[in-house]
Formats: sequence, C-alpha cells, structure tokens
Amino acid sequence: MTQQPLAAAVRSLMPRAKADLAELVAFPSVADPRQFPVEECEKAARWVAEAFAAEGLTGVRLLDTPDGTQSVYAELPGPAGAPTVLLYSHYDVQPPLDESGWLSPAFELTERDGRWYGRGAADCKGNILMHLTALRALREVDGAFPVGLKVIVEGSEEQGTGGLERYAEAHPELLTADVIVIGDAGNFAPGLPTVTASLRGMTVVEIAVSTLAGNLHSGAFGGAAPDALQALVRVLATLHDELGDVAVKGLRADQTWPGVEYPDAKFRDDAKVLDGVALTGTGSVADRLWARPSVTVLGIDAPPVIGATSSVQASAKALVSLRIPPGMELKGAQDALVAHLEAAVPFGAQARVTRLSGGEPFSADTSGPAYEAMGEAMQEAFGVAMVASGEGGSIPLCNTLRTLYPQTEIVLIGVEEPTTQIHAVNESVDPVELERMALAEALFLRRYAELTKANA
Repeated sequence: MTQQPLAAAVRSLMPRAKADLAELVAFPSVADPRQFPVEECEKAARWVAEAFAAEGLTGVRLLDTPDGTQSVYAELPGPAGAPTVLLYSHYDVQPPLDESGWLSPAFELTERDGRWYGRGAADCKGNILMHLTALRALREVDGAFPVGLKVIVEGSEEQGTGGLERYAEAHPELLTADVIVIGDAGNFAPGLPTVTASLRGMTVVEIAVSTLAGNLHSGAFGGAAPDALQALVRVLATLHDELGDVAVKGLRADQTWPGVEYPDAKFRDDAKVLDGVALTGTGSVADRLWARPSVTVLGIDAPPVIGATSSVQASAKALVSLRIPPGMELKGAQDALVAHLEAAVPFGAQARVTRLSGGEPFSADTSGPAYEAMGEAMQEAFGVAMVASGEGGSIPLCNTLRTLYPQTEIVLIGVEEPTTQIHAVNESVDPVELERMALAEALFLRRYAELTKANA
C-alpha cells in the first residue's frame, strides 16, 4: 500500500492536532510543586489518558510512580503474530523561565510566522501529538493498527526524579515490547529525518561554600574577611581551561564524533550566538556536543543585583551539571567532578558537595529491523534519506529500558529540531515537521509489521 492515502489523512488531521496541542499546552504541567500546582500535572495526565482511550486503546490508567507523579499507560493487543511497539513521551514541561521574554503567553499556543509557540509545543507535548496523529491516521485509512501497542507518557522527565525508571524496575512486565519508540528527540535540521543514536549521560551536583558566621559590612571587613561568593566563583572558574574545554581531572575531553558533522556556522545560527562571541572548546562542534563531556553551571544562590547590600557574603551555593558521552561511566565521572570541586575550594573555606541526580549515557544499536523500517518510513515521509546523529541531552529512562529488555530495539525520534528552542523562552514547533514525523511514524508501524511478518 502506498503512502498517499496515509499522507492525506495526516494532513487532514493537522487542524485537530493544533487544537489538541493548544489544549495540552494550556496546562502549566511543571512537575515541581514549589513552582506550580500539582493539579496542573494531574489535569494534563487525565487529558493524555482520555486522548489515547479515544483512539481505541484499552487498559488506560494512571500509574502512581515512586516520586509522587503520575505516568499514563495504555495498551492494545495487535493482530495474531504481530510485534508489539511501545510509544513513549512525557507531558511534563520545563518552567517558562523569564515570562517577560516570551513574545506570547508561555502556556497559550500561538501561531506566528508559520510556527506554533508555547511551552511544551515541541518538548514534549508536540511529540504526544505526533503519536496521536500517527495512530489516528492509521485508524482512518486502515481501520486498525498493524501492531500491538503500548503507550507510556511520563509525568516527571524534566525534573529527572527517576520515578518512571523505578516503577518500570518494579513492574518489568509492563513495558515489554519488540521495539520502543522514544518520542523525545528530533531532527538534526528541519526537513532532515533523523534518529538519535547516542545520548550523553548527566549528573547534577550542588556545591555550598561557607566562610563566615554571617554577612559582614564590606567596608569594615572587606579585604581580609573571606568572601564565600568569591570563593565559589573561583571554584567554578576551574571547571574549564582557557579554551573552554572541560578541565576536570580524570575526564577525557579529546574524543571525536564519527558521524554527521555540525558546521560551525549552522551551530552559531541555531544557538543564536551573538556577533563576535567565540564558541567554547576545541575540536568540531559535533565532537563537543556528542562525544565529549560538558560542564554547565545551572544556577547560583547569591544576592540579586537589585537590593544587594555592601556585604561580604558568608555563604553561597551553585548547581553544576556534568554531561558525559557514551563510553564514560557515570559513577567515575561523578566522583571526578566531586573531587575536583572539593580540591578547588580556596581559603580553607567549608564546602559541601551533594550529588543530586544522575543517568548513564546511551548508545543505540542501529542495525536491527526497526531501524530498517524507520529508515524506509522516513525516506517516504520526507523524500530524503534518514541520518543518525548524537544528542547532547540525556534521557535516563533509555538505559533502564535497555537493562530491563536487552533484546528490544530502542529508536529515538521526534518533532524537535534546533530552531524549536526547547527549554528556552519562545519554544515552538514547526507544524510541517510535526506532520512529516506523524506520517513517518504511521508508515513505520506499517513497515515494521511487514518486516516482522516476512522474517517470521
């Protein structure tokens, strides 16, 4: 069967996809009760559950995961002998950050210059709509699904609390499948169909520095009194060398990426680097993003500029993130970071480094039938050949799933691409990309069922 009726069905479903995405984006489902009411996540979870139930999936239920959040589960047996495909995504989102920096309300889907703007429009509510639109198109054209289906939509992925990982480990039978499609990635460039073949792992640590019993007047005591904020800044400055490469002892920073390259000019444009500002680090951009570790200071607890007093600071705190490429072991990298921070503290200041979260890097085996089927599906949907790229981000669940189901293929795709600005202000999704990816997923489900049957 050719793709034309399926492509037409997906296209006709795009107005519905936009309306649904608007409803879903309207929930400020940030899984952090310190910032947003937990009820918003609960509303989003119910919306997702009802949406998949409406497409004929059964066994739809909300899973109470150990971190206190809810994940949505649904399933539907397939035809006799058909493989089972698990579709993953998450409904929780990043905080909006600086809401004054948004050109339209963060939780109101707004069309502008052909794109749909809103927090979660791409990461990851757009990917939920990719799954839904693919299933709707198959039902409309074929009247049924060619494979058995399972769906899991996580409620705390952005917070990295590990609730779904621990739930899966306690209920390993729940997510068994022949292939798992992770809808939380995207294309290397708009219009270039991409599977993500590797993910960096991540650990986050907190460093707290104390030097005084309390703040002191900077005129009366400054110059001799040890300043905790100054000490912290000096520690953080040691994390990179003069070229911007990671300078943590024990962490290699010279690996190379063997696959698709990322031209400097394209990266500068994608990242919106200001004129005259140099990129950091050495090696190719692809090396730095996908093959080497990176360290980022995520936040600092210090007095804000507005309201600051003339004081020597008694204490200061920072949150530091370390991303590690495949081939590095999480605990060893974490140990190296902690040791580096502790050793770099000046003045004999008191310092406490706390390990907060972590996930191992992931590398996919792209040689199986699921990747063959996805390549053919993406070629049809986009008209160009699929490529494999790395991803500098982390999805700890991937390693949990690989450990639980070592024979299962894991394929990472999605509607995200560099211009979506996930995790930043003015996040958006290109509806053309959403349409093509929904078509690619529908074609994949068909083609994977055909390949499995032929190889049986």
